[in-house]
Amino acid sequence: MKNIFLIVVLSITFASCSEYQKVLAGDSIADKYAMADSLYTQGKYLKSVKLMEQIIPSYRGKPQGQKLMYLYANSYYTMGDYILSGYQFDRFTISYPKSDSVEVAAFKSAKSYYELSPRYSLDQKDTDKALEKLQGFINNYPNSEKRADANVMVQDLRGKLDRKAFETAQQYLRISDYKAAIGAFDNFIASHPGSIYRKEAFYGRLKAAYELAINSFPALVEERLITTDGYYSSFKKYYSETELNEEAVKLKEDIDKRLSVIQNPS
Repeated sequence: MKNIFLIVVLSITFASCSEYQKVLAGDSIADKYAMADSLYTQGKYLKSVKLMEQIIPSYRGKPQGQKLMYLYANSYYTMGDYILSGYQFDRFTISYPKSDSVEVAAFKSAKSYYELSPRYSLDQKDTDKALEKLQGFINNYPNSEKRADANVMVQDLRGKLDRKAFETAQQYLRISDYKAAIGAFDNFIASHPGSIYRKEAFYGRLKAAYELAINSFPALVEERLITTDGYYSSFKKYYSETELNEEAVKLKEDIDKRLSVIQNPS
């Protein structure tokens, strides 16, 4: 009985595959559309896509074209091919701006780009693109049910950019490129006002300026120590009650001692 059941299953599968191949290789646009729609409903997205990509040009401008383009984009989305789903959903929103599905398509386009955003240590070009798409969705559909989800993704991406910028500044400090570190921390403080790394950035700038000053040619030390003292004042203004204050005070004490020696030679 088991063998008979296996033979029946294999026969059905073979017949199904044969029919698919026949339609795929055939000339009937209607048959391809019907089978693509059926395969999509069954969750057989890859086979469905192969049929749809053959017939999409033939349905452009026709009533079925709108549904076909949405199913085509959503197939890639469901399969996790976010490069193609983002692109195809973009095309859908441009081609059918009055569609009942345009809001969903715009959200899925933005989410596709979000899924392509790499970890913070890599190049963040795709993250910038995802932020642009998500912000565009929020602006265009302020009352959407997906607005909250979009905002969560925006915050996640901004956090990633925050960490990338902060780690870049930290890296300059670690490799003793103090001028670059000061510039990177300055840029970070100006560009990321709400960052969770802001406290560390203020301290990092102070530390980099201190190291630059004490490792400078003698003629530059005083000026750079005075600049560093200004960075300490900025840190103290905002973060004197934090755990980094103890280290900052130690730097301040050494700055004062060095300036005293320079300004009051014996």
